[in-house]
Amino acid sequence: MSVFDEISSIYDLGMLPLELLVFRRLRRRIFPALRGRILEIGVGTGANVGLYAEGTDVYACDASESVLQVTRQHSPSWVRLLLTDAQRLPFPDGIFDVVTASLVFCSIADPHQGLSEARRVLAAEGRLVLLEHMRGLPPLGDRLTDLFHPVWHSWSRECHLNRETVQTVEQAGFTIESVRSHLFGIVREIEARNEEQS
Repeated sequence: MSVFDEISSIYDLGMLPLELLVFRRLRRRIFPALRGRILEIGVGTGANVGLYAEGTDVYACDASESVLQVTRQHSPSWVRLLLTDAQRLPFPDGIFDVVTASLVFCSIADPHQGLSEARRVLAAEGRLVLLEHMRGLPPLGDRLTDLFHPVWHSWSRECHLNRETVQTVEQAGFTIESVRSHLFGIVREIEARNEEQS
């Protein structure tokens, strides 16, 4: 059983301070601007589902049935919710205009595989849009995340504080278009493009 199955009923309460400090503002800027056919990986308890513009075609998936049950309680009817693993997406190649995720690639067992799957289901020139926490930037952010990672990972069992997600996005074959850093680089917005292969 995933730790997210165990804490699904209290997850939003536990995240509230960080949501108020940084994530809510960023979500409200990022997600309403997305257009086309969208796949959200790791939708969790659905912090983003009410932010998508009407008229977008949204699929949202998570590997935890418990958190999806929470999401169903407030998700718009036109958002399609699916129980599936981000590392094995049940979609044909190249069908999405945007793949997005927030606070997900810190806890996926194989983030490279998850990002490779995201790239597979994206159309040529499709966009990857991530809001993630990761190893912070020098001189302070990197030290903080490295210091607290062992204790945090021991408790959470799945969440890694010091993953290098920007590099993993590049290694999965995406072209980075922009990275915006917050809180000493511990929180970053990543936009990347699935460039057509020659």
